[in-house]
Amino acid sequence: MTTTSKWIFGILSALFLVFVIVMFSIMYYIFHDDENEEVASGSNGTIALIELKEPIVSSENTVRLFKKYRENSAVKAIVFRVESPGGGVAASQEIYEEVKKTRNSGKPVVVSMGAMAASGGYYVSCGANKIVANPGTITGSIGVISQFIHYNQLLAKIGVSSTTIKSGKLKDAGSPMRAPTEEDKKYFQEMIDDVYGQFVAVVSSERKLPLDLVKTLADGRVYTGKRAYELGLVDTLGTYEDAIVIAGKLANIKGMPATIREKKKEKISDMLFGNVKNEVVGLKNELLNHPLLQYSITQP
Repeated sequence: MTTTSKWIFGILSALFLVFVIVMFSIMYYIFHDDENEEVASGSNGTIALIELKEPIVSSENTVRLFKKYRENSAVKAIVFRVESPGGGVAASQEIYEEVKKTRNSGKPVVVSMGAMAASGGYYVSCGANKIVANPGTITGSIGVISQFIHYNQLLAKIGVSSTTIKSGKLKDAGSPMRAPTEEDKKYFQEMIDDVYGQFVAVVSSERKLPLDLVKTLADGRVYTGKRAYELGLVDTLGTYEDAIVIAGKLANIKGMPATIREKKKEKISDMLFGNVKNEVVGLKNELLNHPLLQYSITQP
């Protein structure tokens, strides 16, 4: 066998080996029947764990999990781990309503705040029976924000212009192709004031705090978990494990409860292109799914 033939044979063998490994991985993924749930610890009554560890762009998955565990008679309570800077107004409201619906059904919900549960992250927490924060948790940021990018001046510098045909004077309010008018600003401020009032009303009602007091607290500033506890914005200070114990007591579970959570089954595309896909999805969410109105903290 010539040297060239040996090289060709070696390359073909390597390609075949890679093909076999990829096919084996795909077949394993398709036919490996993992359970959807995993029990973490304990042997008594079951507590479901739901986690929100990202900006709130969509409510779909969190709402699905609450509905699933609310309807599961084996689940006696839910611990909702919130680590989020907030996000879209509508998505935050939908999650809050689902949390409240679960609480009102008689199934206790305890929120465990992580490093940050601010703005929309605080909003969704308000529907729980109890809110547990770490002393150093960043929470609060009760308020609304709407931000727009304008690149009309940049386009003008490179000789690009645009024409807008519209049905009403406010139809293109917030367009990046022109500077906002005073009327545009007034229009958006009225919208902001409306959803801000909704946020303040929820906090006042759920935390049993006077509306005027909540308004003094709701100027967008953040609070540590310790300060939030002193102000009545959370119920107690503690860890994730403390929240599980509290949920067990609310559900009348004797001893250490068993915990269950849904495992996120990794997709083949995630296995092969995970980092690239995450970057692309993050950019897409930032550019295309960026909510107009946000219960969100502004981060540096």
